[in-house]
Amino acid sequence: MSAPVIVKWSPDLPNLAVEAFLSRMAFPAEAEAAAAEVLADIRRRGDAAVLAAAKKFDGAKLSVAEMAVSKEELSAAAKQVPAKIKTAVREAHERVKRFAEAGLREPWFMRTPGGGFTGEFFSPMDRVGVYIPGGTAPLASTAIMTVTLAKAAGVKEIVACTPCRADKRVNPVLLYALKLAGATEVYRIGGIQSIGMMAFGTKTVRPVQKIAGPGNAYVTAAKRQVYGYVAIDQVAGPSEIAVLADDSANPAWAAADLLSQAEHGSGLEKSLLVCTSVKFAERVAAEIQLQLEKLSRKALVERVLDRKGVLIAVVSNLKRGMDLINRFAPEHFEIMTANPRAQVENVHATGAIFVGEWTPESAGDFVAGPSHVLPTGGAARMFSGLTADDFRRRHSFVEFSKEDLAATRYAIETFAQVEGLDAHGNAASIRFR
Repeated sequence: MSAPVIVKWSPDLPNLAVEAFLSRMAFPAEAEAAAAEVLADIRRRGDAAVLAAAKKFDGAKLSVAEMAVSKEELSAAAKQVPAKIKTAVREAHERVKRFAEAGLREPWFMRTPGGGFTGEFFSPMDRVGVYIPGGTAPLASTAIMTVTLAKAAGVKEIVACTPCRADKRVNPVLLYALKLAGATEVYRIGGIQSIGMMAFGTKTVRPVQKIAGPGNAYVTAAKRQVYGYVAIDQVAGPSEIAVLADDSANPAWAAADLLSQAEHGSGLEKSLLVCTSVKFAERVAAEIQLQLEKLSRKALVERVLDRKGVLIAVVSNLKRGMDLINRFAPEHFEIMTANPRAQVENVHATGAIFVGEWTPESAGDFVAGPSHVLPTGGAARMFSGLTADDFRRRHSFVEFSKEDLAATRYAIETFAQVEGLDAHGNAASIRFR
């Protein structure tokens, strides 16, 4: 069995193991090629191509009439979910909804020097799509973390897609979560074919304006390729976590948190511990081996270990540790130090931050409030996590008075002259003739 890799790291002494760990392939060639082929087929043949891909990739032999999950099936699924699970789903939904609503930006305006107004206001998109993975694990939590945000933003039509099993069934907890969160249409279609269906539309399914939600490399490649036909939230890949710890941290807790992101199933997950002593590093590595034996998804985690996807880097101090964390730009970042809040201001690139020993990343995955749809693969350097505002359109407005236009007329006419746009200048000048 492979063990976590332990290395000493300093920005002055590059380490090959660290550099290999930090390197992540954004768009695998095979995923790009498969996505291009399926998407082109959907544009040509619509529903027929979607069904053919569902049969090929998911083993689901569906008819057009079977693509949508009926209201009766949604109601029946709710009856199958135990009360204890319903309680957990409702609590997660309430917390995420409250956070989403609190984060919505308010309209604002400011006075112009001449007595007019400028400002911004926001309107919900009309129809959006969300993708819910359902391969190695039916992610009911992702239903909450996506649909709830769109609903909070005021979107009227929320299309949800998730793959079904070969027997055409979808996990009942996932269906219950989708209905609770506010999905208005649910399709048992996954993978590339769901992205194409939502982006281009078919005879059965009208196109959406934006697609959000995580997925595997093939879903990610498809989202990237439909950008422009629709908006997308971000391009996301395998899950990641980084933990910054000093000797005050509990090594068993740090190990548990590193393992939490290594079990997702692709084998390409990344778990990084940055700590300040070799002794602590060795204790965490030993805990990983102990806890691994008790995990139901042990084989999936072992794939990550075999690919050197669990790295423990020992640094001389926390400042250097933060340098490495920011280079990694992780999806999830936990701070387990004696004074964790002091490190927050040093974070430059991460999807979500979990502060202190009582904040495991799994709290963010399920119930804390912020969406767990986050940038991966280093994309946290330029993308942020999903919010309710991502399902709204931002509109700027300008209301000039005569005095405002008079005051800016010279600048308008000058820019028009410089850029050779006579009609632009005339649109201002004509008002004063």
